[in-house]
Amino acid sequence: MSHEISIYRDLREQLCEEFSDINDDTLNDTLEGISNLPELVAGVLRSALGDRDLADALKSRIHAMKNRHERLEARYERKREIAREAMEQADMKRLTQPDFTVTLQAAQPALVVTDENEIPETYWVVPPARLDRMNLKAVLKNGDTVPGATLGIPRLTVVLRTS
Repeated sequence: MSHEISIYRDLREQLCEEFSDINDDTLNDTLEGISNLPELVAGVLRSALGDRDLADALKSRIHAMKNRHERLEARYERKREIAREAMEQADMKRLTQPDFTVTLQAAQPALVVTDENEIPETYWVVPPARLDRMNLKAVLKNGDTVPGATLGIPRLTVVLRTS
């Protein structure tokens, strides 16, 4: 692509030198007709659109699979609970099968919080501070200064419309 960019620039310079009064539309139309760069850029952008479509489809599929995973985990836990209840009611402490062995045993005691307000501060965890980037950017855009932060130089971006 860099070779085509170089050719495009050279052609643009030559046309501007030879035809100093050429308008932008005519210049762009001429360059589009004699250079492969517009087709290459269009091809890259079509590929980007395809990647975006695949990413969107994958995101949707991941969401569906995540929901399915949650349902299977819940089913797994419910079936274990059914088995535990049955073994407990039958006073069955151990079950040996060709593909697994299960033993009914006491679990570790669960934590029961009766009143959070009575728990000493020592047992509370404060989340780590994190930078409020959106607010900081808004303040800087408003023209205020903040030590340790500035707005960067804006870059050109590609605005791609498909409809």
